[in-house]
Amino acid sequence: MKQRRITIIQGHPDPAGGHLCHALAAAYQQGCNSGGHESQMIDVAQLDFPILRSAEEFQNGEVCESIESAQNAIQWANHLVVIYPLWMGTMPALLKAFFEQSFRHHFAMEIGPGNKWERKLKGRSARIVITMGMPALAYRWYFGAHSLKSLEKNILGFCGIGPIRETLFGMVEAVEDNRRKKWITKMEKLGTGGA
Repeated sequence: MKQRRITIIQGHPDPAGGHLCHALAAAYQQGCNSGGHESQMIDVAQLDFPILRSAEEFQNGEVCESIESAQNAIQWANHLVVIYPLWMGTMPALLKAFFEQSFRHHFAMEIGPGNKWERKLKGRSARIVITMGMPALAYRWYFGAHSLKSLEKNILGFCGIGPIRETLFGMVEAVEDNRRKKWITKMEKLGTGGA
């Protein structure tokens, strides 16, 4: 098995922790360690960064220290794992603000010669893990998994990241503890395999 450098982006916005997303991220990282992979964790809720408010800030604004550190962790990795809860049909606002800050012009993409987009994060794969209150099948088929597709195509894929795999956990408030334990075990196995 090939050793990987994996950066886990834990996107639950509650800095107090203790949620399923935190447990899934910790289990994945534990699997990485037992599988011989190197890993770093970005806990978005623990970062202090401003919200971008203009195209000028996105393209030329100063990058704060916490975002620069996150960019270094993303640049270092050859595999990214993004974990977040589905809130109002999409990712939490704090995680979206993190992507806007970290996947900025000159870091994640750039207009190159001939006005062609240069995808600066090529060579990295990703896994997106989403927890939700509804059944995962309903999110995927009835609601069209629009936030998942947006993250895959408009953020990660747009910067050259691929292939991208998905893991969806539905009905998270309604399931019993033994099912949650199975999900945590699944995440640990994915981490062990660097998947």
